[in-house]
Amino acid sequence: MYADNTLTPKEATRLCALGMLADGPMAYAELAAGVRHFVTHVMGPSLDVLGTSIELLKHEGLVTPVSGEKDKAILEITADGMAELRVLLTARIKSAENDLNKLVIALKFRFMDLLDADDRRLQLDLLSDSVDNELARLEELRAHHADDSGHLVEWLDREIEDLERRLDWLNAKRARV
Repeated sequence: MYADNTLTPKEATRLCALGMLADGPMAYAELAAGVRHFVTHVMGPSLDVLGTSIELLKHEGLVTPVSGEKDKAILEITADGMAELRVLLTARIKSAENDLNKLVIALKFRFMDLLDADDRRLQLDLLSDSVDNELARLEELRAHHADDSGHLVEWLDREIEDLERRLDWLNAKRARV
């Protein structure tokens, strides 16, 4: 993890693989294809993110083959893998929007049901805090440029509106947990 306890690109991929296996055993090749599919559809192709090896997860004892060999092996998550998954799922979230952060947030929502209700609420709080920080940053920028001509203020208004809707949605979701 980074110093601020947020996920690196490789840890995001690890989260994806372990989360998929937490849903049940699957073939090595199916897992690799599923991770690649999810990651590339959320953030586009990235060697930084797709570089995590399933072999490394096996070597670390986070997943284990239960039958078959090589890429036809059926893998399942271990108790250590479940513990690692929880650590990854409860990691902090960067406040700035970027492709990696978008992937981490998508993964948190994809596997949030694997957490207990208290941890789900905590994750929704972290997501809300992140949106709050982004909203405050853009509102300050908008205030600074309120009298500027051009299209910046109009664009900022749209971004602020999107963030306010996202915050309302997150708060409503938290109330339902």
